[in-house]
Amino acid sequence: MSDVPATIEWSDFEKVELRVGTVIAVEDFPEARKPAYKVTVDFGNDIGVKRTSAQITDQYERASLVGRQVIGVINFPKKQIGPIMSEFLLTGFYRDDGAVILAVPDHEVPNGAKLG
Repeated sequence: MSDVPATIEWSDFEKVELRVGTVIAVEDFPEARKPAYKVTVDFGNDIGVKRTSAQITDQYERASLVGRQVIGVINFPKKQIGPIMSEFLLTGFYRDDGAVILAVPDHEVPNGAKLG
């Protein structure tokens, strides 16, 4: 089995709404099966505020996330995760030990800006 991903068309990539937003709140999520936070992100005036859960407790303290810009996929269907309705996918990279490292812009950009 090969690790080479399948080729997609540019039009496929254009369908994915990868947007930047600023974390405005982070709460513990004790009901989660695996340690996680409830994360609230402001994606700007056109998109608004969205919530999700994220298994990022290994590498991030709640307070260190507030005010940080993150990248999220905002056009997946909403998904019920326990008591929270996930409204976007917070993006990150998996390390070999299973920890997630967030995908973030290296300079501030306007909330709602599209990755492309």
